[in-house]
Amino acid sequence: MIKKKLLLHICCAGCGAYVSQVMKKEGFEVLLYFFNPNIFPKTEYDIRKKEVEDVAKKFALDFFMEEYDHESWMLLVKGMESEPEKGRRCVICYEDRLERTAKKAEMLNCQYFTSTLSVSPYKVVKEINRIGEKLSKKYSVEFLARDFKKQDGFKKASKLSRELNLYRQNYCGCEFSKTT
Repeated sequence: MIKKKLLLHICCAGCGAYVSQVMKKEGFEVLLYFFNPNIFPKTEYDIRKKEVEDVAKKFALDFFMEEYDHESWMLLVKGMESEPEKGRRCVICYEDRLERTAKKAEMLNCQYFTSTLSVSPYKVVKEINRIGEKLSKKYSVEFLARDFKKQDGFKKASKLSRELNLYRQNYCGCEFSKTT
């Protein structure tokens, strides 16, 4: 049986480890994709990228990434710096990362793409799925609409993260969501 390829946009190692294993159990060939220009500062980005690379090695998953380009992301959200968490700035951020994932999935001849973003209780799953469905039509790659936090997904991801001794951040990644 040939497995269907799924490009999984991964925002952090903990969520990625959990979701990748859920998808493998469902019979997908999972490829990890790290595209997160929203993450700030660069040192935070580097920590998360290294952790994702380690998860890819541990679970023998192909890993793809893009260059860090925070300046381009800042231009996308210019004027929305004071938007609340889950507001318009976040929707723009979902769109940016999901569009790049859909393009990459098409390029890699994946049948599906999805994101770990829906594991987080701080993300709006309805918006993520709406955007994914729209991009699915544009790029002819099926979006796997899921709410990975259901059935205690966030708790399970956190538990697996602790078991694997992975770095756990305390903010989504952008400087506007960071609490001091």
